Amino acid sequence: MEEVIVINGPTCSGKTYLGLKLASILRTEIISADSRQIYKYLNIGTAKPSADQLKIVKHHFIDELNPDDDFNASMFAEKAEVILENLIELKKTPIVLGGSGLYIKALIDGISESADTNVELRKELLELRQKYGNDFLYDELKRVDMISADNMLPQNWKRVMRALEVFRLTGKPIWQHHSNQTSYKNFLYRQIGLLWDRKLLYQNIESRVDEMIKDGLVDEVLFIQKAGYSKDLNSLNTVGYKEIIQYLDDEISLDRAIELIKRNTRRYAKRQMTWFNKDKRITWYQISQKCDLKDVCDKILRSFKK
Repeated sequence: MEEVIVINGPTCSGKTYLGLKLASILRTEIISADSRQIYKYLNIGTAKPSADQLKIVKHHFIDELNPDDDFNASMFAEKAEVILENLIELKKTPIVLGGSGLYIKALIDGISESADTNVELRKELLELRQKYGNDFLYDELKRVDMISADNMLPQNWKRVMRALEVFRLTGKPIWQHHSNQTSYKNFLYRQIGLLWDRKLLYQNIESRVDEMIKDGLVDEVLFIQKAGYSKDLNSLNTVGYKEIIQYLDDEISLDRAIELIKRNTRRYAKRQMTWFNKDKRITWYQISQKCDLKDVCDKILRSFKK
């Protein structure tokens, strides 16, 4: 069974640096499992690899879609598996790099073949929520799918609404779709995790946000808006972009936007770690400074098949 390196970790943990170093040594390519870096024009706010870095190592799923194109974890897994097969055939050890836990899970474990989103049904459910509240949708779900409802809370209305949507479209509860998910067994995934002390990670986040603002994040968002892309796009419902959009709409000051980006990035990093900590297959490496990443690189090279 052929090996695939998967580098996990929260934002600002050094995944890009480690991935580039490993890929350069192994003469291989990187598959980005970042749900936002696939979109064109979202560069600064997604900490996308630079043009020079992209010349050094070939990346997949970078700058492939317009901001208003649809993309999801299922599509990622399907396309990424083809790329993995091609790289293995070329005798290269693929490196999957990302912070989008769902994308990585979809690739390694498969993802449910649940029904596609139905725009009209989604609109109907949203109107019911606006009129009657979260509890109404939750009670509807309990009526048709008590098992799924028991694993949700009324305030998690997006999950509740999705479960209702799947049931109405397929006649089956969403948990049945999940239990039928496909698991990809073609590759041996060796998962690496980069673990930082929380205080140090938050310092990294603060520095990165300041750097993003200095590098022109505001101008980047302005360019995207002037190109005609709606601020309501899912791709722009992203930390860094949504706060700057609020600033440009005169809803908050720039200082407040920066403050919110830092706060929301910290919260995002915490959610990422909560997700990754559930996967006991990840081998974690403690990082306290950037130079530690070189040691991690050496350890990975020693432990993986040459």
